Amino acid sequence: MIAELRAERHRLIVTLDALTDEDFDHGTTLCAGWSPRDVLGHVIGLDYFLASYRTVLIGSPLSAGARINAANGAQAERVRAMSRTRLMQWARHWADHPTATSKIAVPVILGDLAMHHQDVLRGLGLKREVPDRAASAILLEGLQLSVWMNRRSLRHRIVPADGGRPVGRRGAPEVRGTREALGLWLAGRDSVAPELHFG
Repeated sequence: MIAELRAERHRLIVTLDALTDEDFDHGTTLCAGWSPRDVLGHVIGLDYFLASYRTVLIGSPLSAGARINAANGAQAERVRAMSRTRLMQWARHWADHPTATSKIAVPVILGDLAMHHQDVLRGLGLKREVPDRAASAILLEGLQLSVWMNRRSLRHRIVPADGGRPVGRRGAPEVRGTREALGLWLAGRDSVAPELHFG
């Protein structure tokens, strides 16, 4: 699975390398207020700035979403003054050399990475064929984030139409779609809702 993590990191770099400077620094993503540069700062930060999450486990679960957002924002902020050239050099090193923490937490890290890759692509109106493992990781990430953020995974039965088993309580309202779209919706990306079937 570490090989897939490296591969997805390199796929993100290919996407970012193809962007104009304007899109890289100011383009829209599905992460409100974040450019592709900010998204890259966050995913790199998961390897190097994990201390920014120390407050996430403290306090009420009801405020965890706000604390996660603050930690994510701190990671993005760290790279805003860095040149694109320097940041992309760092990204290539990051892609080839996952930290020990990322290797241990690879199922979670892969889901966050693949989801944010889709945030960049979809925000700019771009598409790709999402690799199978990445699609499953996006769904898992959405299920996990939903518990903290919006409880959608607790109120619905999630039915992947492109592989995988349904998740959630039988008899709950169904939401059907691709693993990628379901994961994004569960994580609060409401722009994908038209791709889903609600029953």
